[in-house]
Amino acid sequence: MIEFLFSQYKDYSNLFIFLELTAVVFGIISVLFARINNILVYPTGLVSTLIFVYILFEWKMYGDFIVNIYYSIMSILGWYLWTRKKNGTDEFAISIMNSKDYLISSVIFTGTLLFIAFIYHFFDKFTNWTAYVDTLTTALFFVGMWLMAQRKIENWIIWIVADFISVPLYFYKGLTFSSLQFILFTIIAILGYIEWKRFLQKQI
Repeated sequence: MIEFLFSQYKDYSNLFIFLELTAVVFGIISVLFARINNILVYPTGLVSTLIFVYILFEWKMYGDFIVNIYYSIMSILGWYLWTRKKNGTDEFAISIMNSKDYLISSVIFTGTLLFIAFIYHFFDKFTNWTAYVDTLTTALFFVGMWLMAQRKIENWIIWIVADFISVPLYFYKGLTFSSLQFILFTIIAILGYIEWKRFLQKQI
């Protein structure tokens, strides 16, 4: 089993393995902070996303490469939004989506899907099933990150779906540590949704 999961790493440099492990650890820490609604989700997440920008570019996973650039930008925005206060309380508190949020999410999803499809087509990279899956997960991740910055509870549903899909994608691409990370992300996202829902119920 160990040989099956990690045999591909024998051809990787120690630096690459260290970078992936560091990105994975900080990614997990970030999601754990998100679960408990702690603003440290953003600085810890930035460490992970910036490392993955490099890794994914090297692996030619252009969709997720762009996702992590977007993550980095949205982490800075989310960090700012989560610090804002209004009358002594969080201006962007945990809430559910309204019709405007659904509209914006639909626009982000469709626009991202078309943009990433164009990128893959332009570079003639629609040569494997991973390109199509990467395009879908990219669009989902774009929506999830935007909803998270707005503290909308539905962000967890998006993460659950996208993280689950990413497990076989990253394993197939030879990034076993990242694949295992997405298994943990899926579990934490489920727990995060339950915890945020419990918080909302207390507010009623």
